[in-house]
Amino acid sequence: MATYRIEEGDLLFARTGATTGKTHLVSEPPPVESVFASYLIRVRPKPTTSAAYLNAFFQSDVYWQQLVDHKSGSAQANVNATKLATLQVPVVGEETQKAIARFMKAVQERSLNPTFPLPPLPPPLSEQQKIVEWIDAVATRVEEANTDVEAATKKLDNLLMSALLEITEGASESQLEEIAPLTRRPAEIDPSAEYPGISARSFGRGTFHNPPLLGSEITWQKPYEVKAGDILVSNIKAWEGAIAVVSPEDDGRFGSHRYLTFEPKEGVATPRYVCFYLLSPAGLFHVGEASPGSADRNRTTGSRAMQKIPVPVPPYKQQLWFDQLYEKVEEAKVLIAENQTERSALLPSVLNQIFNGGDH
Repeated sequence: MATYRIEEGDLLFARTGATTGKTHLVSEPPPVESVFASYLIRVRPKPTTSAAYLNAFFQSDVYWQQLVDHKSGSAQANVNATKLATLQVPVVGEETQKAIARFMKAVQERSLNPTFPLPPLPPPLSEQQKIVEWIDAVATRVEEANTDVEAATKKLDNLLMSALLEITEGASESQLEEIAPLTRRPAEIDPSAEYPGISARSFGRGTFHNPPLLGSEITWQKPYEVKAGDILVSNIKAWEGAIAVVSPEDDGRFGSHRYLTFEPKEGVATPRYVCFYLLSPAGLFHVGEASPGSADRNRTTGSRAMQKIPVPVPPYKQQLWFDQLYEKVEEAKVLIAENQTERSALLPSVLNQIFNGGDH
């Protein structure tokens, strides 16, 4: 029994499974007498070796790369005592080991508390302290930049909503069917033909494409063709904003019978304006009224009720102006997203430069 007893300062390694190679430091005396399981390996450091230092090393890429290089080639990854015995561990003095262990513990603490102080490192490792502080500063700037991105995107959305309110103030109302009648184009099914699908994402996030259905496999779907400029409405998720404009890239695809398509009248209403209004708080209120029920899947939008939704109709030129503004806002959002991607890639790039031996 004593051979398998766990004590403070022991290191436990997972032999196999999803956690293979991961370690755990027994940092405090077990409250009751405990032994390690057969799927674990116990390592007990010598008195001159800091367990916390070893534990820090066993979190490093240097350690993991050695495990990869020594893998046995079996279908299931595993670690055994023989492999562990061959690992190369950097040898430093006891005081340096303790300093590194304290420093790494502080780095972990800083992930939860950015103001947690970093203890000093002895030469020549003091340069690593500067690197960590630099990474922290970069991470802070990235976080601030992400916050700025959210604020900028919200301002753009508010700009569009302000523009909508401006052009609809005092505008006369028409029922949806009067400015964008329901238009159904049922497909004539050819068993040998393919019918590429289309759906609308919830929360006004546009359309997406579904894999094509072979005509011979179509049973209950009853596909309907959509055309660029249609307004595509899911009759089970419209209340959640599954409403979108069919783009030129979507032209000729097929929605299931679960989708309603409305075709705005040229010179009366633009697809983008009508869709944006239906996705506005006022529009979604009416869509919700046309979608009775309380449970998610039971909220089916009635086609007749949808056609009767009141829509303010400003002059056509004002709608065209709104469409242009919408396009500019979307372009700005793309630029913001690209900038955010570059900023998000900054920190991993810095880490790669530091730990892969790049110039810095």
